Amino acid sequence: MGKKDDYEAELEALQIELVETQHWSIEQGQKVLIVFEGRDSAGKDGAIKRITEYASPRQTRVVALPKPTERETSQWYFQRYVPHLPAAGEWVIFNRSWYNRAGVEPVMGFCTPQQHEQFLKDVPHFETMLRGSGIQLIKIWLDISKAEQAKRLAERVDDPLKRFKVSSLDAEAQKRWDAYSAARDRMLSDCHTKHGPWTVVATDDKKTARLNIIRHILTELKRPGSKVKRPDRDVVFAADDHQGRLNP
Repeated sequence: MGKKDDYEAELEALQIELVETQHWSIEQGQKVLIVFEGRDSAGKDGAIKRITEYASPRQTRVVALPKPTERETSQWYFQRYVPHLPAAGEWVIFNRSWYNRAGVEPVMGFCTPQQHEQFLKDVPHFETMLRGSGIQLIKIWLDISKAEQAKRLAERVDDPLKRFKVSSLDAEAQKRWDAYSAARDRMLSDCHTKHGPWTVVATDDKKTARLNIIRHILTELKRPGSKVKRPDRDVVFAADDHQGRLNP
């Protein structure tokens, strides 16, 4: 088989395992929450699509919240995310999450430095409460090199099918690369905890990244009898081992 055939075959096998794992998870009444974060164009949408392609439509929700309303900006910061948390038997996937306040908001000036600092203090406590309520929290940061990001952002502009991926903030992703790197490093340092650990996935190769993300989720959920092995730690690693390994 060619490289494409190998990928499709492995993806199908992992998606079958996802179906089996979700069926078991529903029976067990698990509350699964998967948080996807990462730089623009790092592959969140593509990874989520492969995860949910054959998932239970009634037991699976993808949450991608728009810009907060004026009323929401006056609420407790986590308040607008809480209604979307999973109940028993549900899988909820956040395509960006409360971690906007650790990345795009401070970099773009959408929050004050004081609000940023307060968030970094509060989020470990918030995620400890989530764990205490029985939610299985899986946090994934998708990493991409500056050159690959530039290539993908340019491709979006030329592809009419990617119109909804184009954002006014795309240009800032490259201009503010160093600022986003500093914000990311601070987030991983302050928000990688026992109750809310971060896992970093290299995504310059989209297909390999998708397979590794699914493997990671399956190994975290630990379905009895599953033979899925953890992905290579050279491309999927814990946040406390990120220094010097993330793309510059």
